[in-house]
Amino acid sequence: MHRSLTSAGVAALLAILAVTAVPLAGQAPAPAAKNGASGKAYVQTKTPDGQPDLQGYWTVSTYIPFERPKNVTKEFYTPAEMAKIEKDEAAVEENHRLAKPGDPEDVHYDRTQFGLTRSQIRFARNLRTSLIFDPPDGRIPPQTAEAQKRNADIAAARKRRGGDLDAVQNMAYDDRCVMMPGHQPPLFHSGYFPNYQIIQSPGYVTILTETLHDARIIPLDGRPFSPSAVRSWTGISRGHWEGNTLVVETRNTNGKIQAAASGPMSQQALVGASEDMRLIERFTRVDADATEYRFTIEDPKTWTRSWSADVAFVKMEIKGPFFEHACHEGNKAPMNMLSVARFQEKKAAEAAAKKSSN
Repeated sequence: MHRSLTSAGVAALLAILAVTAVPLAGQAPAPAAKNGASGKAYVQTKTPDGQPDLQGYWTVSTYIPFERPKNVTKEFYTPAEMAKIEKDEAAVEENHRLAKPGDPEDVHYDRTQFGLTRSQIRFARNLRTSLIFDPPDGRIPPQTAEAQKRNADIAAARKRRGGDLDAVQNMAYDDRCVMMPGHQPPLFHSGYFPNYQIIQSPGYVTILTETLHDARIIPLDGRPFSPSAVRSWTGISRGHWEGNTLVVETRNTNGKIQAAASGPMSQQALVGASEDMRLIERFTRVDADATEYRFTIEDPKTWTRSWSADVAFVKMEIKGPFFEHACHEGNKAPMNMLSVARFQEKKAAEAAAKKSSN
């Protein structure tokens, strides 16, 4: 499905990055350049009904972290710094790929968190030190006192229910194949298969996620949002065009993902958010192979201010279609994890009984 990169291919890929122009202070690289595109003036193509054409298979796979590392104080890396980051991470991924069953490295979510490593597929690149660009420190703003209490209550309720392995109902939604990172907007690299297909038809834009293969259908006809009582896992979206930019607003999430978002595969953008969260997405095609995607999250009940991220979309090498991501079918992970937990409890009880009898 994806073309593996040879050593020579990786070297060439890093060489391309090495000659990328360093951005001016306080400025991002031009959108076309930061997505690995040609940098030439792009003539916007249109769909038969006149929409700016965003269609195709896109990936947001990247080595840029969502939040800026605490030991980094600048907005952009140099090309040499980014080349080293990509090279080091690719080496870690290669160790995982070559690991034998049972080896400690045979945990493909460890550090890389991906079923398919980024060095084996085409990935979106830029020089940002974080996807978040506003606030300027590149980090999610502090939570309000209201949100801190709300989320403390959620954590306490979860603790009263028992541990994650006490019952299947306590397990993470991704383990149960109910919902996974990147499945719910906003779209960014938060789990494996960070890939999307955009389909346009008269009056609609549809975004199909490879993970769990759900389709978000976005009407463009100006219809009002559903009443606040009508909610869904991924929220309700409405879109319109501002020039060549598709602007999508999403409201009415059911709050379940926000409340449960935790762990290495969490949807970072939604951790602790309220049901009143409002998401604004902006899609702008900047090259045949590149789309600029920015999102802003507004939720006064949760954060002290709104915040925004800049995510590079790059065209995938495949022509499609996506294969079905049949997560639930044959998903034995919950049963196996609960069985192992019960076995460990039994062995611990036997050891305790033996020790007390002595």
